[in-house]
Amino acid sequence: MTSLTNENAGSICASSLKGLRAPVSLRSVPTPKMTGTVNALVPLSLLEAVRSIDTPEGDDVEYVQEHRNKRLGLSDTVIAQIRRYKDALKRNQPIAIHEATGITRLIGRRADAEGIFVRGGVIVATRMYEMISASKRQIIHLLPGFLARPLAFREIRKAAGRYLGASVRRVGASIVLGVPESVTIGSAPRAIGCTYYESALRELLRLLVSGGGMIDHVHCRERGEDSCEWRAEWRAIRTSR
Repeated sequence: MTSLTNENAGSICASSLKGLRAPVSLRSVPTPKMTGTVNALVPLSLLEAVRSIDTPEGDDVEYVQEHRNKRLGLSDTVIAQIRRYKDALKRNQPIAIHEATGITRLIGRRADAEGIFVRGGVIVATRMYEMISASKRQIIHLLPGFLARPLAFREIRKAAGRYLGASVRRVGASIVLGVPESVTIGSAPRAIGCTYYESALRELLRLLVSGGGMIDHVHCRERGEDSCEWRAEWRAIRTSR
């Protein structure tokens, strides 16, 4: 497979995806012009979510050519892009942000968009969790809650900054995840794309401190605010052992 550089990868990815046969409209959706890069884990998690949703149940069905032609996530182009993003992640090579926004617009045109964004959030959080050293994860899990939470907070803040371009801060008994450059803005009606980040925060809290409670989307760029923010309560997530 011919390697793709960051300079032309976005246009090649977009034009290749537009040539796919899939049950989704590929007309572009107006979004704010964004520049810069994102961690390769973001577009990787989104395409892996599409592939996961589009993979039929059963052992052999996914290899039937008829299904490969009809399902976007099983297409050769998406599979090739997944390989490229995995390679970029290993090399710590960033991806142009318009590639990620192009993928989210593609997802946003689907009837199952919310499920894909939620699945993508779970995938990115799982990868972020796995990239925390095993010894740190073990310490967090073994310590009582009042000792584990400060350690977990530092790991969440570090991972969110590196992989999501997000900030994490404590506000009283809550933590707040802020995303100034959301790749999902304008991707789907009713700010459905925001569920990607909400799902990622919820899953990361679940994995680190047995969280999973209520998360409020307190600010949203689609409402004209400066950034997207989510607030999660976690003081009573764990109890001392």
